[in-house]
Amino acid sequence: MNNKNTMLRSGELMSAADSALLVVDVQEKFLPVIRDAKKMVWNIRRLLDGAKACGVAVGATEQYPQGLGGTVPELAERLPDIPEKLSFSCRECDDLFHDWGAEGRFKILVVGIEAHVCVQQTVLDLLTDGFRVYLATDAISSRHRQDAEVALRRMEASGAVPTTTEAALFEWCDTAAAPFFKTISALVRENPPQAE
Repeated sequence: MNNKNTMLRSGELMSAADSALLVVDVQEKFLPVIRDAKKMVWNIRRLLDGAKACGVAVGATEQYPQGLGGTVPELAERLPDIPEKLSFSCRECDDLFHDWGAEGRFKILVVGIEAHVCVQQTVLDLLTDGFRVYLATDAISSRHRQDAEVALRRMEASGAVPTTTEAALFEWCDTAAAPFFKTISALVRENPPQAE
């Protein structure tokens, strides 16, 4: 058997070098009304830890923090400076996206709340701006199930790619030979929080 790998890696897969993680508006005062909030935050935290291990760029936004509070501490301590916005879409924080584009990071994994408002408007704007957008569906939520479900369907129909936290972590890692594979492996073996 020929041991030389001649197959190309799919351009549909994210890599640590070409992607970024965007955390949209996961804020303290809003979280108590969000469905499955504990599990969503747990998945986002695992993505942030995995991104750090793999060298994936990360960024976040906050929607009117004077009214909705800051990003939950468990996530905020893992994030760089978090810009504020008033528009629902994160397009108001476009410096972040220009920086990622300049680094060749045109694949953005989006997580956060609410699926049908700030996440959806951001995703549609990113697609319009030429980014390839991925949705960690287990790290996105809304207050109401139907809003989240319809938003995920609409974003996918518009060109965003649905995935999961674990799938994204393994895509960034790419191989069990990666120096950070043990970190990724430990993250995917964590037990989820108890159902709310």
